[in-house]
Amino acid sequence: MTMNATIIEAINDALHEELANDDRTLVFGEDVGQSGGVFRATDGLQEAFGEERVRDTPLSEIAIVGAAVGLATYGYRPVAEIQFSGFLPPAFDQLVTNASRIRWRTRGELTAPMTVRMPYGAGVRALEHHSESLEAAYSHVPGLKVVIPSTPHDAKGLLLSAIRDPDPVLFMEPKHVYRSFREEVPEGTYTEPLGEAAVRREGEDVTVVSWGAMMHKTLEAVDELDGVDCEVIDLRTISPLDRRTVVESVKKTGRCVVVHEAPKTGGFASELVATINDEALLYLEAPVERVTGFDVPVPLLAMEDYYIPHPPRIAAAIEETVDF
Repeated sequence: MTMNATIIEAINDALHEELANDDRTLVFGEDVGQSGGVFRATDGLQEAFGEERVRDTPLSEIAIVGAAVGLATYGYRPVAEIQFSGFLPPAFDQLVTNASRIRWRTRGELTAPMTVRMPYGAGVRALEHHSESLEAAYSHVPGLKVVIPSTPHDAKGLLLSAIRDPDPVLFMEPKHVYRSFREEVPEGTYTEPLGEAAVRREGEDVTVVSWGAMMHKTLEAVDELDGVDCEVIDLRTISPLDRRTVVESVKKTGRCVVVHEAPKTGGFASELVATINDEALLYLEAPVERVTGFDVPVPLLAMEDYYIPHPPRIAAAIEETVDF
């Protein structure tokens, strides 16, 4: 059986599934209980499972993530929600100093099987600190997995894998496509593996890599191109990175374009370029092109449309790479 679901509905279903399957699973964060969360990702969970397992917290990201660390080391499977990704930096210390190091620090005696969920990215006309894309910063933390789904099917399967993982996972949800489309999602329990990219489209001329909401902009751009056979890769997991899938694709096509909405300088595209240079440099027939946001804070309101990579800009980069 399947259900026709949006990303937000798939996330809600995954949380409902795991709360029912494992008594150790707990969900908490600001407004996740009575109101069901800002985006209604946790709608109905407190009514179904009670306040002891789906709990509203004070407005303190440090306390939310810190509580998750403590609960995880004591055998629970906490799923903490941060209302917007721009509010996570105050808790960066908890992720870096405690959650990601606990296995190493205790020589494996303790682990932190915890998940931190948060909507990220621009495109919904949000206020300051609501639209950041800081995945590159978190991918730099050893011991912390960083997962970014782009489809409802992957959102549910990857979230279930994240909750069951023995180590901390940062689960970044592209809010720009929370409700923008639907697809068939299996009912019940299934998982998608962490650390494995998905090839959304096979091709021979150029490899195009993206993730999150930008995957949909990328596919739109590819559809607009005539005579260019693009291989499109959805990373799905930033850390650990599926280097093999990217490198093998670039070896086949000889060209690569990376698309993300984060600023260009220090963005995760830089890591992909370095990886390709390390493992596939002699196969390249053109420099790797980056299509990204700009090196400024995400602008407010209508200027977001200019900041976010859009299909014509992506298509132009692909054509330039192929014509090099």
